[in-house]
Amino acid sequence: MEKKSGKLTKMNVIGYALGDMGGVITFGTIGSFLQMFYTDILHISLAKITVLMLIARIWDAINDPLCGALIDSRKPTKWGRFRPYVMWFSVPLAIAFVLTFFKIPGLSENQYLIYAYITYILYGMLYTAVNIPYGSMASAMTTDLKERSNLSVIRSLGAGFGSAPGQILLPLFVYSTAVDTGAKYLDASKLQTGVLLLAGFSLIVFFGFFKLTREYIPAPEHQEKENVLKTFKTLLKNRPFMTLCLASMLLIAGSMYTQTIFNYLFKNYFQTPGLFVLVTVFNYIPMLILMPFMGKFVQKFGKKEVCSFGSIFAAAAFLILFFMKTRSPYLFLAVNLILGFGLSFFTLEVWAMVTDVIDHYEKVTYRRSEGTTYASFSFFRKLGQTLAGIGASMALAAIGYVTAEGTMIQTEAVNEGIYKIATLVPFGMYLCMFLLLQFGYPLTKKAVKQLREELDSRQ
Repeated sequence: MEKKSGKLTKMNVIGYALGDMGGVITFGTIGSFLQMFYTDILHISLAKITVLMLIARIWDAINDPLCGALIDSRKPTKWGRFRPYVMWFSVPLAIAFVLTFFKIPGLSENQYLIYAYITYILYGMLYTAVNIPYGSMASAMTTDLKERSNLSVIRSLGAGFGSAPGQILLPLFVYSTAVDTGAKYLDASKLQTGVLLLAGFSLIVFFGFFKLTREYIPAPEHQEKENVLKTFKTLLKNRPFMTLCLASMLLIAGSMYTQTIFNYLFKNYFQTPGLFVLVTVFNYIPMLILMPFMGKFVQKFGKKEVCSFGSIFAAAAFLILFFMKTRSPYLFLAVNLILGFGLSFFTLEVWAMVTDVIDHYEKVTYRRSEGTTYASFSFFRKLGQTLAGIGASMALAAIGYVTAEGTMIQTEAVNEGIYKIATLVPFGMYLCMFLLLQFGYPLTKKAVKQLREELDSRQ
């Protein structure tokens, strides 16, 4: 592996975007449809789903740091330190994704629950095996602050394209209409066909990632063997790392929670499930508009500063939606389009901020542990995923959502409750995210510049 003296090529950058696209093809579908698959197709109770999510995250607390430490302790291959793992584990990840949405006919609720435990936890482990080396790889591609910011932006773009098949295309054909009631319901056979196609597509995308990317920054020499527990304890005391972890946890919790609840919202409250596809479209339109200008915003104001502004902007928009209590899905979507501009700031820059906290860890400890650091960060993001899943289950249970046959029409009181939890809960999440970034995250524009200068002088 040679260190490159020039800048990253366009193909390197595009290839890096493909890595997150491949993962989010499956991850985004899990976030949008898995809970509804459990409630409306497997008929598993919301309380049991909540316990499942908790146990899966407890296992992640063990699995994620071990995966990161394993990567840090292994010698680089001829393909790099991180890149090969993404390709090796992409195939079993695709298989686990298909199994997660597969319904074995004739099982009892408890048998379906056991099957859900096995497939969901297996998927999570394999996603970790792909996502941690992928995320760690950014700091091994370049040390240039502008290029790192560009990688973060392009990664977010890749994630946007990756979420499109599961969040935009699937909702167009996975619903059927009940003959007796006329209600829309999630069709198991259509969903399973779509999932199978998406799994195959993800493998093609991962192959493109492997062919186009390279690692140009060599691993540090003479670094002692990684002590996972010691590194994790040090990270827990690292203020920039912990603050960013908590803020990012809320970012993904808010995103996945709204994807889940909005699915119920458009199916039951607005009774227009087909319009759910526009939620994702309207979330990514602001991102595409802001992308060309993010470099200038960050250069002028700083990453922390623009992300703090975006968080409070999104929180305010959700509060407005709560008080509007609109019955128009189009007006609801229009406000979501506007609040998407706020969330796009943090979404586009979060991965560049991760490289900043990795740099800060190196400054404090004189160690560069990308794998373990990113694994710990990834664990907190998975906590956000769990927070979204548990929060959605508890919120739906609190308003009396019935998990019987998918063709059942919910009561008007339940539908009103869905609207409330779809707006007020995200408001609280994004308000907390703003407070963390604004008052807890110390890596301002000036601090990041000084940090990079100090590390460069050491080298």
